[in-house]
Amino acid sequence: MAKTNPGRFFEDYRIGQVIDHAVPRTVGQGERALYHALYPARHALYASDEFARACGLPGSPLDDLAAFHVVFGKSVPDVSLNAVANLGYAEGRWLTPVYPGDTLRASSEVIGLKQNSNGKTGVVYVRTRGRNQHGDAVLEYCRWVMVRKRDMDAAAPEAVVPDLKKVLTPDDLVIPQGLDFSGYDFTLAGEPHRWGDYDVGETIDHVDGVTIEEAEHMMATRLWQNTAKVHFDATFRADGQRLIYGGHIISMARALSFNGLANAQMIVALNAGAHANPCFSGNTVKAWSQVLDKAETAAPGVGAIRLRLVATRGGAPFALKDEDGKYTPDVLLDLDYWALMPR
Repeated sequence: MAKTNPGRFFEDYRIGQVIDHAVPRTVGQGERALYHALYPARHALYASDEFARACGLPGSPLDDLAAFHVVFGKSVPDVSLNAVANLGYAEGRWLTPVYPGDTLRASSEVIGLKQNSNGKTGVVYVRTRGRNQHGDAVLEYCRWVMVRKRDMDAAAPEAVVPDLKKVLTPDDLVIPQGLDFSGYDFTLAGEPHRWGDYDVGETIDHVDGVTIEEAEHMMATRLWQNTAKVHFDATFRADGQRLIYGGHIISMARALSFNGLANAQMIVALNAGAHANPCFSGNTVKAWSQVLDKAETAAPGVGAIRLRLVATRGGAPFALKDEDGKYTPDVLLDLDYWALMPR
C-alpha cells in the first residue's frame, strides 16, 4: 500500500466537503523576525510591544499577513498542491489578532467547482478558516484555485460558482478589542498622515522596489509550510521556472506601501485579489496604491480606509489595464483591502 500522498486533484473535490488541515503551528518571535528579514516591513504596531500597548493592545501582534500565510500554508497540501495557479480572493476578514505563543490550525470548506473547457483543469473554490488554541477564529477568507485533473476522462461535476461579496462593508469589519488610536504617536509611526489627510480617488506611488531572489522566495514559502510544487520544483513547469508564491508578492507590496501609508496599521479585510501575471526570480517588484473608500469606526481615534494595492514588475505607476480591460503585462497583483488608520 502506497504511503505517500500525491495530493488532491480536481475530481477529488465535492461541494460541501470540509477538510481539516494537518499540522497545527505555534508561532513566536521567530516568525516575526523572519518576516521582517524577508520583507521591508516597518509598521510600528507590529514592531514594538510598547507602541502596541499605547494603542490599547496587550502587545505587538504577529503581522496580519504573517498570520494569513501560516493559515494559507496549512491549506496548501489539501487544496493547491496540484494547482496551476491561485486565481483570486474574496470575503477575507481578520477576526482576532494573533500573538506570539498562539497555535494556529485551519480547515476549508469546498463552496464551488467548475471544470475548465480544456478538460484538463478545473477551478476549486474554498472558504478557509484559521483558529487559535482557544478555538477562536482568527481569520477567514475565500479563494479559488485552478487545479489539475488526474483523469482527463473523469466526468465534469455540475458547475457551482459561489456568489461572493465584491466588497465587504464597514459593518463587516471586526475592530480588535481595546484598539485606541486617540493617543497615537505619529513620530514613532514614521509619518504624519492621518485618516483625514487621504482623499477617495487619491493615488500614491510607493517609490521603492525590491528585486526578487530565488533563495529568498523559497525560504519565505517554506517558512509558511507551503508545499505547492510550482514554487520549488523547476521541472513542474514547461518553462523550467519556479513560480513565486503570490503571498510573497502581497507581503512585499504591503511592506513597500509603508512609504506613503505608514499609518495604515492593521489589515482587517480582504475584499478582492488577483494575481494578474506570474512573477519569477529576477523581477523587480514596485507598488502603488489608490484610496477607494473611507469609513468611521466606533473605536476611539480609529478610521477605516479601503485601499487598492497594485504590485508591478517595475512598470510605470498607476497603469493597470489596457483598452480591452485586461491587466497590462507588468501588473503582478491587484489587491483590494480595508485597513485601520488613526483619525
